[in-house]
Parts: sequence; structure tokens; C-alpha cells
Amino acid sequence: MLQVQQVSKHFDRRRSVDGIDFEMERGEIVGFLGPNGAGKTTTMRMITGYLTPTSGQIWLDGLPMHEPSRKARGKIGYLPETPPLYPDMTVMSYLRFVADLRDVPARQQKLRISEMIDRLGLEGRERQVVRSLSKGYKQRLGLAQAIIHKPDLLVLDEPTSGLDPSQIVEIRQLIRELGEQHTVLLSTHILQEVSTLCSRVLIINEGKLVADGPSNQLDSSLNDKFQVALEVKSRPAVLHTLLDGWGWSETDYVLTDPDEQQEQLIRVRLQGEDGTDFRERLSLALGEARIPILELRRESMSLEDVFLKLTSESAPESATVELPSSSESSAEESSATEATPAKDELTPLTKTSNKASKKMNNKEDRA
Repeated sequence: MLQVQQVSKHFDRRRSVDGIDFEMERGEIVGFLGPNGAGKTTTMRMITGYLTPTSGQIWLDGLPMHEPSRKARGKIGYLPETPPLYPDMTVMSYLRFVADLRDVPARQQKLRISEMIDRLGLEGRERQVVRSLSKGYKQRLGLAQAIIHKPDLLVLDEPTSGLDPSQIVEIRQLIRELGEQHTVLLSTHILQEVSTLCSRVLIINEGKLVADGPSNQLDSSLNDKFQVALEVKSRPAVLHTLLDGWGWSETDYVLTDPDEQQEQLIRVRLQGEDGTDFRERLSLALGEARIPILELRRESMSLEDVFLKLTSESAPESATVELPSSSESSAEESSATEATPAKDELTPLTKTSNKASKKMNNKEDRA
């Protein structure tokens, strides 16, 4: 549906976008993330034809966006961060104007406008002047103008900005429904929104694309160590014996009682250096030792962690992350499970002395 091929944009010798290259399939909802000034808005303006790339090409459903084409632009719905509204119009007159502008057939306009008013909660506001609307209603009206002509590609820049929590839920549901029939490129600073709506994430930093892949796989591409959070009820000495050779670090080992001989809750974070999943081996070993497992879960990087790691000032320019497809990922996970090493093959960490553990917990008790 959308092809962005080595697109760059320069402003007064400053490179705002630098060689961005990606594709989007029909029906995808793709999150477009990046810090302020990274080039997100410039990229979206080039995709929608508002700006012309300095170099590179953009194709929409096989049609070139770098050439004047009313047909290509008619396939796009665009909601910029500031909705393009005329403050002196009423809601109804504005929607009629947009329907004309978007070549919605006259015989369909009444039904299409009624549908927009109903889907976006604008009932009772039809005769209200746009300038008197609240920010939330202006945002709804802006979204209505973006989808009134049923575009193939929907480009949304902060679509839930200024909405209250109930309105945000409604707009997210609408975007989810639109994604069933349309291609959606969603830019937002609300990372939870991306996790909820998007099957794929693009991250841009300093004009370069630094990540492109499924949102649920970004962490594994950046973290090659398998980490497990474990909470058990045991005497520390018994757990020490069982986990000897695996190890733990001071910040990841917490006792509820400084007495090493007392049965108590113990929280420990284990880490395998080679990235293999050792949860099954660990649970079997704990079961054989009759140590109750209260919690055993894999720890992974959140989308916020991934975003900060890729867009921090210290992130290397060449740190582009390309992730495998879902089928490739499943095959890799399957082979990793089959290759899980025996207990004594797990890579140990640095073991914290009992004295250090007691010292840490004494500090917590005083706190």
C-alpha cells in the first residue's frame, strides 16, 4: 500500500529526514515513534504530499506521490497535530465543505456526514460554530474530515490529544476498526497507545529510522540475555545451594528477614548469558527441592525502555533494529526451547555474599 524509498528532506542545509526506507501493507496499523524534532511530522507531510522530498520517492498503492496526482492524494486521510478547521464555519457546513473537497458524491454526502457525526460523537453540535468547540470536539471534527472519504491510507498525528479518558477509549476503538479495512500510520507520544493498537512499530531518531518490527519483539532484538524474576519461600541457605553456580547480583537479591537460617520470602532475578529460556529447568529443580514458587516470570524491556535506549543521545547512529517476521520468530523460539541447556550449563552471574545481602536488607528495614 505504501512504499517510502530512501526519502530525505533538507531545510536550509539542515537534514530533517535522512534516507528513510520502509513499506506498509494494506490493513496494517503501524506506530510511528520518535522524540521531538526527530523528523516524524516532516515524514508524514511528505507521505501525504504536503511536502516534496529532497530525494527519494514515495508510492501509494502504486501511484507516485512525487508527481502531482489528485487520484493518489484522494487515497489519503490526514489528521495533523493541529486539525485543519475553519473557525467561522458550523460543524455541519464544514463537513459538507470537506465532503465536496474530497469528491464524495452528492447523493452520498448526507449519509456519509450523518455517519461521521454518529461515529465521532458530534450529535447536537451540528449547528455549533467551530471556534466555540472544546479542544476535544475539535479533535473529533478533525478526525471526521480525515475519514469522511474512506481513504485507503490514514495518517494520524496525535489523534487522541486533548481528549478525556472515555473519548480516548472511543477513538482507539475507532482506529482499531479502521485498521480492519484501511492502512493506518499512527504517530503518538503515548506509548501505551502504540502497544494497544499497533502490530508494528517504526522508531525514528535524528532523521534516521532506528527500529522497524513487531512491537512485541523489539525488546528481544536489543536484549540478548534471558532474565527471570523469581519469588520463592525458602531458607536462603537452601536456595544458595540449589542456585550455586548460577549466581545473582546484590541489587537483584532481596530477603524479607536478614536471618539466613529463617524460612522466608526471597526475591531474586536470574540472568542467562546466552539468551536461552531456562524457566522449565528452574521450575523442575525448585520442585524437586520442595521449594514453593510464588512467582516465576520472564522480564523483558518495556516499549518505553526500548524507545529510550534507541533515542538516547548515546545511541549509535547505526543502531537500526530490523526484526524477523512472526513465522521466523516462532521458529527461533521453538529451536531455542529445544536447545535449553541443563541446569549446570547455565551461565552463572556474580554471586553476592550473604553479608552484602544482609547489609542491603538492613538498609531497607531502616528505610
